[in-house]
Amino acid sequence: MQQVNLGMIGGGTVGSGVFHALSQNGDLMAARLGVKLAFRKIAVKAFDEPRPYPIARALMTTDWQEVVNDPQIHVVIELVGGTGIAKTMVLAALAQGKTVVTANKALISACGPELFVAAAKSGANLYYEASVCGGIPIIKSLREGFVANQFPAMYGIVNGTCNYILTRMKLEGADFAAVLADAQKQGYAETPPDLDIDGIDAQHKTGILASLAHGFWVDHHQIHTEGIREVSKIDMQFVEKLGYTIKLLGIVKKVESGKQKAEIQASVYPALIPSTHVLANVNQVFNAVFVRGDVVGDTLFYGRGAGKDATASAVLSDVADAALDLKNGTKSRVQPFVAHAKNGRVVPLDEIVSQYYVRFTVVDKPGVLAKIAAIFGAAKIGISSVIQPEGHEGESVPLILMIHDAPNAVMRKALAKIAKLPFVKAKPVMFRVEPLN
Repeated sequence: MQQVNLGMIGGGTVGSGVFHALSQNGDLMAARLGVKLAFRKIAVKAFDEPRPYPIARALMTTDWQEVVNDPQIHVVIELVGGTGIAKTMVLAALAQGKTVVTANKALISACGPELFVAAAKSGANLYYEASVCGGIPIIKSLREGFVANQFPAMYGIVNGTCNYILTRMKLEGADFAAVLADAQKQGYAETPPDLDIDGIDAQHKTGILASLAHGFWVDHHQIHTEGIREVSKIDMQFVEKLGYTIKLLGIVKKVESGKQKAEIQASVYPALIPSTHVLANVNQVFNAVFVRGDVVGDTLFYGRGAGKDATASAVLSDVADAALDLKNGTKSRVQPFVAHAKNGRVVPLDEIVSQYYVRFTVVDKPGVLAKIAAIFGAAKIGISSVIQPEGHEGESVPLILMIHDAPNAVMRKALAKIAKLPFVKAKPVMFRVEPLN
């Protein structure tokens, strides 16, 4: 049986998980593939660094170049992370014609076009299934399983930390700060947690999905991104009464502009979704991606989005594809990314039309709602429903409005005017509504 030799850079949590999974199921993979997979060298920070699974000492080196430059290694797995030395490692491996498998979402998001050009130049391939949603095979599905589809819409719960926090806030009626602190204690959230709770991690993943789906590279800086810091216990309670659930979504939607070039919305923000929808019931640290294809219809991918074992499964899936490429005499059976849409454009959020949930903190006195409604009316913004809990006159009370479709720019300007009214006592809280229909 033909053997494909593997080299890996990074032997920490995920790296040791990959080594353990191949040790455990390598014979099964060989039987299924007709190719034997074997690690030849693994570069680590230190031989004695803590790792959940042991790695054979004879395989380890502290010099990553020994992995990249070994002529007997066919596939290089990069699990270092970040966009610094990891980029140098990946480019060095590709320059030698070696197939690269990576779980590095930040690197693919920031440097994807450069890496894909390097892969094409050397005739090698670049696999990155594990960069988005851990063990969920979403990249392969978009590249291969749905190759006959265009994608009118995708909605992703792609950050497990945020989903865990929002789930507990909803189920326990807890405050954001308390749940975040507990999530950090349990290891579900980093310290500091900014990359997760400010939406940056989801932004990187959403950009990769948007690029694959629409055939032009989406710079993650073009993705409007909001995190979950503004989500409060009181909003969770009100949206539940209205039949909604708040989830942090990565959103990729076609914008019908009448123009020939591809135009899309690519955004990350906490949104209200119907509590009856399957996405609303994706809880705790789980991820899910809801994909609407013009041919296949609606599909849902659900599973663990992080962790050593889920990520190892995705990495080894890519290794299997790379091994089959080599077995069949090609290093690039499926291109890592195909730019098939010319002049693609990410539409600025101000141009996007949405529905909205808005919560004002106002002084309870006659005429307040009428004055707010007048400003919305002047901007041609329609109010679909109102919740105004009873209070005592002169006290500050919440006022909740559900708003019909309106452009984000128009809504933003109207809220700025309302915020200046003397009876409005706090910055208005606004979340968009995604009906998912």
